[in-house]
Amino acid sequence: MSVPAIVAANPHAGLDGQISQLHECKPLAENEVRALCEKAREILIEESNVQPVKCPVTICGDVHGQFHDLAELFRIGGKTPDTNYCFLGDYVDRGYYSVETVTLLVALKVRYPDRITILRGNHESRQITQVYGFYDECLRKYGNANVWKIFTDLFDYFPLTALVENQIFCLHGGLSPSIDSLDHIRDLDRVQEVPHEGPMCDLLWSDPDDRCGWGISPRGAGYTFGQDISEQFNHNNSLKLVARAHQLVMEGYNWCHDHKVVTIFSAPNYCYRCGNMAAILEVDDNMGHTFIQFEPAPRRGEPDVTRRTPDYFL
Repeated sequence: MSVPAIVAANPHAGLDGQISQLHECKPLAENEVRALCEKAREILIEESNVQPVKCPVTICGDVHGQFHDLAELFRIGGKTPDTNYCFLGDYVDRGYYSVETVTLLVALKVRYPDRITILRGNHESRQITQVYGFYDECLRKYGNANVWKIFTDLFDYFPLTALVENQIFCLHGGLSPSIDSLDHIRDLDRVQEVPHEGPMCDLLWSDPDDRCGWGISPRGAGYTFGQDISEQFNHNNSLKLVARAHQLVMEGYNWCHDHKVVTIFSAPNYCYRCGNMAAILEVDDNMGHTFIQFEPAPRRGEPDVTRRTPDYFL
């Protein structure tokens, strides 16, 4: 009789249990969040400011703490690690479940570091999260600001941009008059709070515009940039497309600049009252593009959010 093989214990059992808990929209304990973010920092610090991403991959825009809509996104797009994902930032604020949303995405990054890319958005900052909900949510759910500090310290390590197969440039906001090439982005020191101005700020805050050239942004940070700017940037860097998020678009995605730039927004019925569709962009093995639109998941106990009327500039 052969001796039964000894099955090695699953080294990820604890993390898998935490991910299962988070999928049920149940937050982790503070000490678990701290340990998770320490592991995530070790992974993120090794990633580039222009993180390479292979296809196939599904690109996702803002989710803003709308946890049940993120669950719907995974239901439609596929679970990790079966589907590769690139998220373009803005995981927190506005929605009621920022803690569970960002913790789940960070846990998935630790568990499947090569299957999910999480970029920094303009809301992954200390200043913005103190105004738009994440700070207050951490106080409400944990009784102190420790988890808020743990996450905002981790945000400093999130990559600024990603590059899918050297063809699709992914970022949260937009282009910068200070940046001509991807090498300029690679040379930036990203481990800091998002500055109020300069190239790092622009990458997280800028927006495409119908007018040519550079313009003053109504957001008070970043710039607006015209089709001439995006075409020149794509040409200089041998890119086919800029995929970005940052702006509410009612159909969930919106082409501009003669299909050189696309905006993707993945928070349906933003702030639980804007009535918009959400979308994700699937990029297949042959770099073909397919948009999948989706509507909000059923409400599951979210209160009426009354923090402030969305101004669409954040």
